[in-house]
Amino acid sequence: MLSAPITLPTLLAGAAIIFLFALALYPSSLLRWFQRKRYQYEVTFSLYMLSPTEKFIFNSILFLFLAMVSIAVALYLPRHVRIIAHRAYYYVSGDVLKNGTANAVLGTTADILTPTAVAEVAGSA
Repeated sequence: MLSAPITLPTLLAGAAIIFLFALALYPSSLLRWFQRKRYQYEVTFSLYMLSPTEKFIFNSILFLFLAMVSIAVALYLPRHVRIIAHRAYYYVSGDVLKNGTANAVLGTTADILTPTAVAEVAGSA
């Protein structure tokens, strides 16, 4: 009895199915690490005993809070670091001038980062 020849796409599809089945049976170390971190997160915050709706509400509030904190850090931390560095430089050297050495040395990073962060936030909105 003659059978139809096996084509390359059929062979590749069969190999892909076998590969995916093997991955399902033996998850990779990265996948196991993510599963372990998810389990630790659910156990730490007692999410395993919440309903799916309560989990969604909790995770949404947590995500919004962390997003607002990260945006605030990106916008205001460079300026705050600049102010603290100016104060430290003043205590060390006594430079009082607005356009003095402290402003020339320490003013560059905050001047570059702050407009860039503001432009990125304004561009993504």
